[in-house]
Amino acid sequence: MRAVTTNNACTAGIRATSNSRRRVPGVLLALFALTALFATATPAVAADTPTLAAYLADRLRENPVHVTDQLPREVPRSTAPDLARIAKKTGVPTYVLVLPMQSSTDGRQLLGAVHDRLGRDGLYVRFEGPDIAEARAFGVDAPADAAVTVTQYELPYDAGPLRSFERFADVIAQGGEKAAARAEAAREKYQDDEPSDLYIGPSDRQNQSFITGILLTGVPLTILLLAVYAGRGRPKKPVLRPVVWGAALLSAAAVALTATVVFDQTRSSAAQPPTPADLSARVERVAAGLKQDPVYADPESPRVLDARQLDRLHERIRDFRRSDGGGPVYVSLVPQTPESESAGDSGLFAAAVHAKVGEDGVYVVADPDDGTIDAYNHGLRLDGNLLTFDMPDSVTLGDSRADEAGDHLLGERLDALMTFLDDTPRTDRPWSEPAPPAAPSAAGETALPPLFSTDFWPGLFVGAFAALLLSSVVAGATWIVRALRRRRSPAPEPSGSLPLTAPTEPSVSYLRRTAYAELTALTALTAEFSAPDDRGRAWDHLDAALLLVDGDPGRVRQPGTDAATLVAVIVLARAGRAALAGDPADLCCGVNPLHGPATRRHHVRVSAERNHRRLLPVCRLCGDTAVAEPGGIPARLLKLPDPSLGNTRVPYYDMTDGPLTAVPNGIARLIDKVRETAGVH
Repeated sequence: MRAVTTNNACTAGIRATSNSRRRVPGVLLALFALTALFATATPAVAADTPTLAAYLADRLRENPVHVTDQLPREVPRSTAPDLARIAKKTGVPTYVLVLPMQSSTDGRQLLGAVHDRLGRDGLYVRFEGPDIAEARAFGVDAPADAAVTVTQYELPYDAGPLRSFERFADVIAQGGEKAAARAEAAREKYQDDEPSDLYIGPSDRQNQSFITGILLTGVPLTILLLAVYAGRGRPKKPVLRPVVWGAALLSAAAVALTATVVFDQTRSSAAQPPTPADLSARVERVAAGLKQDPVYADPESPRVLDARQLDRLHERIRDFRRSDGGGPVYVSLVPQTPESESAGDSGLFAAAVHAKVGEDGVYVVADPDDGTIDAYNHGLRLDGNLLTFDMPDSVTLGDSRADEAGDHLLGERLDALMTFLDDTPRTDRPWSEPAPPAAPSAAGETALPPLFSTDFWPGLFVGAFAALLLSSVVAGATWIVRALRRRRSPAPEPSGSLPLTAPTEPSVSYLRRTAYAELTALTALTAEFSAPDDRGRAWDHLDAALLLVDGDPGRVRQPGTDAATLVAVIVLARAGRAALAGDPADLCCGVNPLHGPATRRHHVRVSAERNHRRLLPVCRLCGDTAVAEPGGIPARLLKLPDPSLGNTRVPYYDMTDGPLTAVPNGIARLIDKVRETAGVH
């Protein structure tokens, strides 16, 4: 409807010739205003596309692979030969542009403009840093979009430019049909599950070092501690035998070797180390430009100064140079990024440019990407502290209007900077910026610390603590399991550990449990022999033990059986088992009958208060103690509660009631005493 109305209005206007003449000036003014409106509404970068495209076309005319000099720490220019080698795999003429990230530039439009100015058909590929951002085919049959899709989906973000371009070229070489199918498969496979990273960071290496340290001390120390725990109670053999030490050392070597094989990463990035030429290329380019013109605008960045602002800035620079105490001013409109040679340090960049230009002056670094402005005095009679500390934020950082503007209002703010320089007090002597610290090593930035460093050392201590904790848990769990097993199916303790584990003041529950275990074990062993003659002396031991419990082994687990009787049952049962094993012993340790067989008789000290001695059979450990430390024997005596003294514990042989008093005279005398007490002959 609006079109019809407009046409009718136009037709009526044409017919009314006299009115149309008066309307022409108004229509022209409206058209001019509309044109100006659209021109101001269009981003400044759109006007930069022809200029940037012409610059890039000239670079590709020199070399079909152009790598920016602004990213030496990420994609150094020395990567260009490798990219050119890979480009040949596509099978079509290929032109590669590696540029900084330009969020305000339409990538497809830029490639089209570059192609138009270069005038050569082929496959055009644009990198944004290390990543392939766009590709277009002009006059050749190449599945550019499918190749970009495969590269973006199949590879992780840290694949790097060479690996990404290698994958891209492989897909191009497959042809359109296979490339489209592969792109669709990659999109479906990695839609929600991205590929794993190819490189690790410093924090990951610290974790690896920490784990290695834990294992390197934890594993061998755990082996040693468990060997000590397992070998306790075996005094005749060394606890840590050579095989145990060998196993511990072998495990430590295995951990160290395995860690170096598994954690073999040496770099945190796919970026190749830049050459000295890579790191100096941009500084040399900017310095060469400043020698021709005091204002240098980076050709790969958005244009932030129009012709009027550029003329105004040149005029202000000339005026300042002619002023009293003034001098040259060099303005570099160059982005400062962490991937640049100066690692984003504008002061370091300005110092490097000053060294290359070779002339003192104020060196201004204005970043067309983020809009920051920094000024550095190198050799003029200006108060450099004012430039460093007192320059208004509206100049160095900008305000909200600058943040919203596409050009960051750099023309206006550089004009304000020149006013600030005009007003800066002059000094008697030239003032220069202190030498800035060197930029971090480009090779060191991507090099991971050695595996046996950083958190490896704390890991050693944690591993030792973990070994102690684990060994304690194992020992505790083993003790609990053994206790439960003893309660459910008690088993006698090994005779070799008895001198170390037998208590001197045993509880009644311990004696009941031990007596039941020993008596049931002897009963089971004697049942294995076919005739009483085969049982020999063991039958006498079993018979005497059963007499003490009225023939019922279960009575030892019931209340009513005194401690002395329980000890006698234990001694008889152990002697019977020793006889069945072919190791009969008539003597039992008279210091503590729970220690098992005695090896000899010895006069031992049996009182801590006075030097009272008694001839007793002793086990090996008690005999050694009697010789080396006679005063230690009284503490090793078996003491039992005496009902006649209110259950006060006394040495077992001082108890007047029961057959246990016969133990110092031998097992045979004990058997006779039991039979006499029971009235059996």
